[in-house]
Amino acid sequence: MTISLNDRARELADRLVADAEAARVQITTLANGTRLIDCREGGFAAGRAFAEVCMGGLGEVAYAPLVLDGRWLPALTVTTDRPAVACLAAQYAGWRIDRDGYFAMGSGPGRALIRAEELYDDLDWDEQASGAVLCLETREPPPAEVAAFVADRAGVASSALTLLMAPTASVAGGVQIAARVVETALHKLHELDFDVRRVVSAIGNCPVPPVSKSDPEAIGRTNDAVLYGGQVQLTIDAGDDELDAIAPKLPASASEDHGQPFGRVLEAADWDFYKIDPMLFSPAELLLTSAQSGRSVHAGNVDLGVLEQSFRI
Repeated sequence: MTISLNDRARELADRLVADAEAARVQITTLANGTRLIDCREGGFAAGRAFAEVCMGGLGEVAYAPLVLDGRWLPALTVTTDRPAVACLAAQYAGWRIDRDGYFAMGSGPGRALIRAEELYDDLDWDEQASGAVLCLETREPPPAEVAAFVADRAGVASSALTLLMAPTASVAGGVQIAARVVETALHKLHELDFDVRRVVSAIGNCPVPPVSKSDPEAIGRTNDAVLYGGQVQLTIDAGDDELDAIAPKLPASASEDHGQPFGRVLEAADWDFYKIDPMLFSPAELLLTSAQSGRSVHAGNVDLGVLEQSFRI
């Protein structure tokens, strides 16, 4: 039986719609028939559902406290037994939607139908679905014309498209970004030309940043949560020597841009992400376990000091 990321995501989206009032989300139908799930006012339930939809139903999110150097922080745990597919084929925010004056970062399983990114050539994933689900990091609802464009790119009818949206500066938005802690590790491995299909399973912890007063501030806090507080364990089908060689390159601290709140790094780069070292975007701490030998190798460390500056605690 072939897994369909979009079919699994649509089932989860349907559950969120059924519980919309309790989750504080708004459901609308755009003029072209696309279903929009607006999570701007949603909280922790909406954020968890958003993240699990984004992973195509192949990852789970749970809330649990995290203690770093004696400081208690609200946090979440992400688990997946299909890391490459859940995190890169689905969850990775790799599609920039910039059309007719509307902009949003697109993530979720709908990308696997659109295949707008070269990484799909490395994942060996052929997505089949009659409908599409895409997650948008944005504050403004998409117009029907943009939704029609997305549906056309995905090869589905506009009425078969479901869009979820949440801004960065929101409870749900902060949760769904913190839930990308494993995804950042997988993406870093891919950037280092490692075959991510060899990652057997993954678990990650990440602080949930406090909600911010503005989206720019939230961009800083959500990135800091991962870069300075994220902890990921990957079980990999690889030998000890291979893991010993790649482990030091994986944590955020391997980048020269590491060491201060991300907002300052972004400001120094004139708010241009492309001027920032791409090797920065990774969890603070990783544990790589060989599925062949059972041995683990550790790399990186959390930095409570930077988190306290960023979160103002």
